[in-house]
Amino acid sequence: MKRIIAFAALTVILLTGCCHKDNTFTLWQLPSRTNTIGNSYVIQTSGGKLIVMDGGYGTEKDYLRGFIDALGGGKVDAWFISHPHDDHMTALTELLEKPDGLVIDRIYHSRFTEELIQTEKGAVEPTRRFYAALDAARNVEVIDSHCGDEFEIDGVHFKILSEKNPEMLTHYNDQSMVIRVWDDHKSVVFLGDLGPEGGRKLMNSEYMKDVDCDYLQMAHHGQAGCDKEFYQRASFRACLWPTPTWVYNNDLGQGFNTGHLKTVEVREWMKEKGITPIYLVTDHTNFYERYGWEFLCMVQGDGEPDMTRMYIHK
Repeated sequence: MKRIIAFAALTVILLTGCCHKDNTFTLWQLPSRTNTIGNSYVIQTSGGKLIVMDGGYGTEKDYLRGFIDALGGGKVDAWFISHPHDDHMTALTELLEKPDGLVIDRIYHSRFTEELIQTEKGAVEPTRRFYAALDAARNVEVIDSHCGDEFEIDGVHFKILSEKNPEMLTHYNDQSMVIRVWDDHKSVVFLGDLGPEGGRKLMNSEYMKDVDCDYLQMAHHGQAGCDKEFYQRASFRACLWPTPTWVYNNDLGQGFNTGHLKTVEVREWMKEKGITPIYLVTDHTNFYERYGWEFLCMVQGDGEPDMTRMYIHK
């Protein structure tokens, strides 16, 4: 028996509606194949449409492409990029440069001004490369998104809650585009790498009410992102941590919580909110269903070849 708090230790998350899996969207959280940080999610609608959130490093593109080919037949209906950091958009950059038959209908992002591009010197070249790939893309509609933009794909709704903040000339994270995704059965909010300043701006905007959701992607991999007040104000049932185990445990090689990362502190914030459901991975389905455990999704653990049923006890 294995118990998993939140989703940090999972290789792949398959999130469906517990009672409505045939008419709701499915969400996969893809892991890093090189045990580093990254942000990569794939959504499949009940009708088979495919949506990608970020996509991760260029080193992840083959793994991501495998998902796209298997689920969508090599076609992505919509691709969202939260901001142009390597660990969020380089996979898309490389796939645009060499699509090898990949079809992307639309790409949504919040394009930086030249002044914003220059705020992180180490990110200027990858950002320019990304924008060049966008500009050169053929038969792809590229959409510069803005707060309040709302649209629907095959019964799944999308709303932009935050975009670039040109008045914040600090770093790229506070420019993260925040996206709410929902249908009649569940809702997810993707915070990207939103930092404290960007989080405060969102918190004081008309869109903060839309942050309330079932599943919240933790900002900046769960550390040094939105501040405690932001998470206290938001209402959500569970956290999605796009975070390898060493980041989740703040272990840079010297043991648990010995590094400079803030993940363990943020985990304590979640406990204070009462976000402490137990997630159980088991094949003994009849026994646990009899005693109040609710089927949540299929998961695959690190180093394990097969998918297993995950249950939640609230």
